[in-house]
Amino acid sequence: MYAVIATGGKQYRVEEGQTLKVERLGEAGSDVSLRPVLLVDGDTVLSTPSDLEKVSVSGKILEETRGKKIDGFTYKAKTNQRRRYGHRQTLATVEITGIKRG
Repeated sequence: MYAVIATGGKQYRVEEGQTLKVERLGEAGSDVSLRPVLLVDGDTVLSTPSDLEKVSVSGKILEETRGKKIDGFTYKAKTNQRRRYGHRQTLATVEITGIKRG
C-alpha cells in the first residue's frame, strides 16, 4: 500500500517506514499529519475527496536540515544593473509512521 501526499506545493509518493525530505513543517521530534491526494491498496485506488476523508497519513519529524545553496544572478544589459543573490531552503526529514484507510 502506498499514498501520494501533498506538502509544500509538491507531491510525494510514500510508503510506511520511508523517510523523505520536505519543506519545513515544524519542530524536530513532533508528529505531523500529511494530506493524502491518492491511496493505492492493491487493486483499490482511492482518489476522490469523499474517499480520502477517511484516509490519514501520519509522520514524525526526525530533524531539520538546510538544502544546497542556490546562487542567482540577474542583470539588465547596457545599464550596469546587476544583482546577485543566494538561497538555502530549510528542509525537514520526515519518517512516515502510518497510512490508515479508516
